[in-house]
Amino acid sequence: MMDSELPPGSCNSTGHLSTIGYHTLPGRMHHSASTPAGVDGAGGARTPPATPKKGGKMLAVRVHMLDDTISMFQIQSKAPGKVLFDQVCRQLHLLEADYFGLEYQDSGGTKYWLDVEKPMCRQVGLSMLEPTLRFCVKFYTPDPARLEEEFTRYLFCLQVKRDLANGCIQCNENTAALMASYIVQAECGDFVPEDYPDHTYLSGYKFFPGQDSESERRIMENHKKHIGQSPAEADLNLLETARRCELYGIKMHPAKDHDGVPLNLAVAHMGIVVFQSFTKINTFSWAKIRKISFKRKKVFNQTASGGIWPLPRRGGVPVRGPQRVQELLEEVRGEPRLLPLLQRAAAAAPQAQGAVARLLLPV
Repeated sequence: MMDSELPPGSCNSTGHLSTIGYHTLPGRMHHSASTPAGVDGAGGARTPPATPKKGGKMLAVRVHMLDDTISMFQIQSKAPGKVLFDQVCRQLHLLEADYFGLEYQDSGGTKYWLDVEKPMCRQVGLSMLEPTLRFCVKFYTPDPARLEEEFTRYLFCLQVKRDLANGCIQCNENTAALMASYIVQAECGDFVPEDYPDHTYLSGYKFFPGQDSESERRIMENHKKHIGQSPAEADLNLLETARRCELYGIKMHPAKDHDGVPLNLAVAHMGIVVFQSFTKINTFSWAKIRKISFKRKKVFNQTASGGIWPLPRRGGVPVRGPQRVQELLEEVRGEPRLLPLLQRAAAAAPQAQGAVARLLLPV
């Protein structure tokens, strides 16, 4: 078979992925080989049926998916964000939707999660002129292998690949090379010396920041060890390696302590984590958190021992940030079903994280 006749996503004799029929961005290796059955791998812009117009202004919304395709949605400007999120989930046939969210940023670069309860026209910082949002993982489960749906694990793999490429996963070079090798195994299959005489078959793709010829040799050596692994097995190994990284699923939020020392806050499956730079200095576990309250620019956390600990002040936009935190805290208070979850160690439940994740805006 000639190289030009290779099916989409296969590897040709030069060791590069065939991209016929796929929407390929420079420097990206697409996860075509392990795409579950029933998932559209054609890429490009996909426009689902528009929401019936019942009056009111309609918005044309662009959603950037995890596979780097763009989908267009039509939605009324006064419709709540949940309408858009449900449309995205229906198009993806996604069942375990609680782990995901829609993210966007304002003109100043500040990022926000789409508030599913508020109308689209009242979302903070969201442009009303063809707004663009990103579909992504919002809550990282501590054990992705226990997710019920294969497609959910596939989406987690795409998110881990993006986090690795963007430098969001802090790990050493050997671990990064190992994760990249699982990505290659899922994409290209087994290592074949005749097809891959040297590391240059990896040079056209960005797996992580600082990638060079030496790191590509490490990836190639690891790739040789994965012979016989199916794409699904390579995916599971990728998730297993990623979850063991110290900062897996951690999204830093700039803050300051009562002395004005710069810190970072993160909402994770184990609780609220406080960092100084990238060094973890404190953790408030969900099992010990009894109450979270807000006063001006300060967030207070009451633990099971009865002590009240001032959490660092939220950094970022001077006025909008604290006001937004207060609004979202009130939403949490108004959700009785979420409050008991804050009092238990529901590590794998996205709702438990979500109650306090709303206190902080993504960065």
